[in-house]
Amino acid sequence: MSFDGLMCDLSSMALMSDAKTRSICGENRTGEKSGGAHAMPPVDENGKPVGPARALGQGWKVHPCDGVKPGETFLMADIEGPGCIQHIWMTPTGDNRTTIMRIYYDGAENPSVECPIGDFFASAFTSFKVFAPIKSIPVCVNPGNAFNCYWPMPFRKRIKITLENVSASETKTIFYQIDYALNNVPDNAAYFHAQFRRVNPLKARDVYTILDGVKGKGHYVGTYMAWQLNNNGWWGEGEIKFYMDGDTDPKLSGGKEIAGSTGFPTICGTGTEDYFCGSYNFENKATGQYQEFTGPYTGVPHIVRPDGVYQANQRFSMYRWHVTDPIRFEKDLKVTIQALGWRKDGRYLPLQDDIASVAFWYQEGPATKFPELPPADYLEIF
Repeated sequence: MSFDGLMCDLSSMALMSDAKTRSICGENRTGEKSGGAHAMPPVDENGKPVGPARALGQGWKVHPCDGVKPGETFLMADIEGPGCIQHIWMTPTGDNRTTIMRIYYDGAENPSVECPIGDFFASAFTSFKVFAPIKSIPVCVNPGNAFNCYWPMPFRKRIKITLENVSASETKTIFYQIDYALNNVPDNAAYFHAQFRRVNPLKARDVYTILDGVKGKGHYVGTYMAWQLNNNGWWGEGEIKFYMDGDTDPKLSGGKEIAGSTGFPTICGTGTEDYFCGSYNFENKATGQYQEFTGPYTGVPHIVRPDGVYQANQRFSMYRWHVTDPIRFEKDLKVTIQALGWRKDGRYLPLQDDIASVAFWYQEGPATKFPELPPADYLEIF
């Protein structure tokens, strides 16, 4: 069987293919062959070249980045297929919650990825000035706040990637590079999806929904959560639940329907830190403090600690990538997580925290319409 060169790893490094390698950035906006370094230095009113490359001219570093003004949507890529996105790098300025990335497949009206870029790159609580490193397989964040993702994104006819600046006053400067390959896509290759949600605050006794409304066949590949505590004490007793292929039908107990039941899940976790592959409160027993960590498939790379003055809330940034253990579904999928702490008398305390998440999954066909994103004021992290 011939290798298509689209979805690569170490096991395929020695294999030849007919794939065509291309890349889009500020210096080659279309990714076309021989399309790079065409920009000319801008000129002033007298026709004199200006800017850093004014003495060097075409072929030098003339247009390495783009600015996105408030309210604008920047077309970062529009690529004719078939092919596969293999890597995205970007380093934006400003607040990462007010830059929204959307990805559309094959001319679809609705995006299959819709997410603030900070959350997409597992970095909700960082900014241009606040850096937290991530060393995972699908996503890494490197010094200088360089966002990288390696999720394969196959497309058959076309892929369009946009960035919308929803802030009221801040112009974003975007350096970026999108690396991709062009070749026929396998029939069994699914489309990559990512969906952002936020509830602030979660109502008492409500269960937080990470993902719902997915119909069709696919597999779930990752969860990112940005969790702000609004209570003292331990907060991570809640269980994650995966309802798939009819699990959400009402259930019966002793021949009677259970009031308010959303069904019984096929996959049920045992606690929040357990799902993110930690244990016993993410606590470093030597220091008695929460411990950041970052690994290939799981991590808590960023813990925002109260400073006693203006930064009053403790916040946790957590990821869990199901790269080697994808959760496969045939018809439908819903994912929820409980928010539970402790009461002093030993009972669970349903929490009312500020919780945001990104669900990552692959499925047959582009997505149906996602829940509408909240406005910029509601996206903001206080």
